[in-house]
Amino acid sequence: MLQRNLPLAQRAFSLRRSPTMIEYKTAAEFTPAHPKALTREPNLLEVILGARRNLVEIWPAKYYRSGIDSFRILRRQVVFVNDPEHIRYVVATRHSNFERKSPQMRRALEALLGDGLFISDGETWKKRRPLVADIVHKRRLPEFGKTMEDAALTVAAEWDALPADAEVELTEEMGRLTAAIISRAVFGNNIAREAAQQVIDGFSTYQRHTDSFNLGYFLGADNGWPAFGGKRRRWAIAMVHRVVEGVINAHLAGKGDAGSMVDLLIRRNQKNGGEPLDTTALRNEAATIFMAGHETTATTLTWAWYLLANAPWVRRSVHDEITAACGNRAATLADLPQLRWCRAVIQETLRLYPPVPLLPRQALEADRIGHIDVEKSALVMIAPWLLHRSVDLWEKPNHFLPERFLSGARIDPFAYIPFAVGPRICPGMNFGLDEATLCLAILAQRFEVQPREGYKVEPVCRLTLRPKGGLPARIVKRSPQLPF
Repeated sequence: MLQRNLPLAQRAFSLRRSPTMIEYKTAAEFTPAHPKALTREPNLLEVILGARRNLVEIWPAKYYRSGIDSFRILRRQVVFVNDPEHIRYVVATRHSNFERKSPQMRRALEALLGDGLFISDGETWKKRRPLVADIVHKRRLPEFGKTMEDAALTVAAEWDALPADAEVELTEEMGRLTAAIISRAVFGNNIAREAAQQVIDGFSTYQRHTDSFNLGYFLGADNGWPAFGGKRRRWAIAMVHRVVEGVINAHLAGKGDAGSMVDLLIRRNQKNGGEPLDTTALRNEAATIFMAGHETTATTLTWAWYLLANAPWVRRSVHDEITAACGNRAATLADLPQLRWCRAVIQETLRLYPPVPLLPRQALEADRIGHIDVEKSALVMIAPWLLHRSVDLWEKPNHFLPERFLSGARIDPFAYIPFAVGPRICPGMNFGLDEATLCLAILAQRFEVQPREGYKVEPVCRLTLRPKGGLPARIVKRSPQLPF
């Protein structure tokens, strides 16, 4: 049974409601697409097949509540942690014992990211984390603001030129936008549209053909079995590596900017007396930053457009706010403090659709979490997807209510973890939040997005959380058109 911790749960979310908020919330509501919780415990075959198909549709209703639980899948203990207090214990208090990502995640991503920061641990992680954290630190955001603005305005120009009845696929549109931003920021040069599309296609194919279950781990192999994959997976890896290595080599040949992230990574490493990062190490870190910065922000923006399209009352607040802050000019990074609704929409999107909805860890040694004895090499499962939708942590957890994040809200940092939490919190969190907010503001000022009528939106996760089959939509110009 789940052990509930109601006093802490009740503290996890508090919102000082104003009369305006109450009226606003009761005037209209939208419950976005999500899989229905299972009414019974799945059997072993259903767990295996469900995990390989969609990692967010295999959870019974009792797991949408704060608590901890322990069960076995074959020979492996699984410890489910969905309580802010115990999440704090795992990711902060006992970080050294639970820092290692699960074998499923490591095996699923190692062919693409090598020993990149996201899946590394131990000495490799300790040496590289400060380097990467420094180059994406929030104090460097002003250096990248113009890059974000220019990339969003380029997409705005492309959308402006579309025929009135044209349909686009939003995950690809947002993927090209964020690929352009992260390419310029990481490598100091613009990535060609064709190359950006290759990365998007490559990662999409890689997700479809990667086994996210890893049977070997549950049969007793503490490091799991290698994920061999097939021809399509190997093709995807080769295509992504070719693009990333191409821009790295161009940078090393002097065709990148001196202030790019890769340049800073090299210089910081040299300054700290570390061993030289060879092309493979650079590729792994650059690919990790690229994929994390491109994929997660692209999917967040895609989901944000879907949510806004179905909540016109929120959309009006967003449009009014942009007009008040920017008038007839495009939004800039300096406007973000005034774009509170835009930021709240992104934050609520990250609550409902966290880009990485499962954060599995592996116990290095035996431990104890709450009342549960944890075995060595056990799978410790933290799931933002479930935590963010826990019925005793959030009011109306399945509703789209961005006002949760406006002034007066207090969010427990261990109850809302779209960027993870603790020492392994995403170093690019502030970059990603500002990027998504600014891009949304620039594009929402000029356009509305209308998903294809009757199209069934279904969140699906194998590695990251995407709309199944993408999100086809029409781009509708707002009137009057702005001069930029």
